Amino acid sequence: MAEPLEGVRVVELARVLAGPWAGQTLADLGAEVIKVERPGTGDDTRAWGPPFASDAQGANLAGQSAYFLSTNRGKRSLTLDFARPEGAALAGRLIDSADVVIENFKVGALARYGLDYEILATRNPRLVYCSITGFGQDGPDAARAGYDFVIQAMAGLMSVTGAPDGAPGAEPMKVGVALADVLTGLYATIGILAALPAARATGKGRHLDLALFDVQVAALANQALNYLVSGKAPGRLGNAHPNIVPYQAFAAADGHIVIAVGNDGQFAKLCALLGRSELAANPRYATNPARVVNRAELIPQLAAILAARPSRHWLDGLAAAGVPAGPINSIAAVFAEPQAVARGLRLALPQPDGTAVPGVASPLREAGKGPRTGTAPPRLGQDTDAILGELGLDTAEIARLRADGVV
Repeated sequence: MAEPLEGVRVVELARVLAGPWAGQTLADLGAEVIKVERPGTGDDTRAWGPPFASDAQGANLAGQSAYFLSTNRGKRSLTLDFARPEGAALAGRLIDSADVVIENFKVGALARYGLDYEILATRNPRLVYCSITGFGQDGPDAARAGYDFVIQAMAGLMSVTGAPDGAPGAEPMKVGVALADVLTGLYATIGILAALPAARATGKGRHLDLALFDVQVAALANQALNYLVSGKAPGRLGNAHPNIVPYQAFAAADGHIVIAVGNDGQFAKLCALLGRSELAANPRYATNPARVVNRAELIPQLAAILAARPSRHWLDGLAAAGVPAGPINSIAAVFAEPQAVARGLRLALPQPDGTAVPGVASPLREAGKGPRTGTAPPRLGQDTDAILGELGLDTAEIARLRADGVV
């Protein structure tokens, strides 16, 4: 069966994470994604290591950092210097046959090469052109560079992440992955998928304006509305939840677990397991709003009981009782989880030379089928000759461009 985006051509003029994450997601769905990279160096993330993937002899593979591998599955790599007139002309020819362009240059930067939406749309009116920047195409910060860490800080995520004031190690904390970048890549994918059918039906594309700042503010979710409804800015609660109690990490005798009580029935089951059913009948704790108001006196009572037994005892009991809970896994433990093994979340992606690099399966799958695997992230420029050949260049022309440093 054909993949949903089979026949869709995407030209990715993007690097690092947000744009490439969108490109990778489209590739997972069957699109042909051509990643245009700088000759010699490629995407910045190719050098963001260690760790690097290694060959059969254990030597590091140049340009194959773990970071790059995480976000470039399923693509073709074309090296092209479009700061050179010949390179810009070739990029334009490539985009003439494209359905989608993804770019994350500073506002207006591509206009100097004739690769901005206004110029390209006159040549390819059905083009869906997705610009990803830190702060968007307009506004007082439009010209600023956008980095995930800065966005997590400016857009409020760090203000609600980390231990509360007065606790050991209290300070605003970033999330352990570049969440603003990843979410922007996903929102960009949604926007592109929404724009493609209209572009095909009407012959008219559109220019999408995705900003990391906008995305991170939108992804504040309930915390943004906690402020907008109450007028009071929420603060840091560590692993506790601002609107649900108990919904946090607890120390067992041998380590921490998380318990996520989502309703009053689950709270009653938890209390029964802990031998404290009277807590569920107490008006101060019987409902979630009451528990949120009285969390400071409730949580220590639960914590004292949970600390007396090992985590396995509680996790087994909580599972049997139907109370959501789980271990706090290391990433090594994640891939050893029976569920991760059963779902095939760890991949070995073959490369053209017969070696394989590791990968993580796309979560986009059809019921009853295994994970999409795709192809390994490309070596730098591995598809340059093939793609230029598809544009009509012969081997002598390609050799000249390579000698001149254009490709």
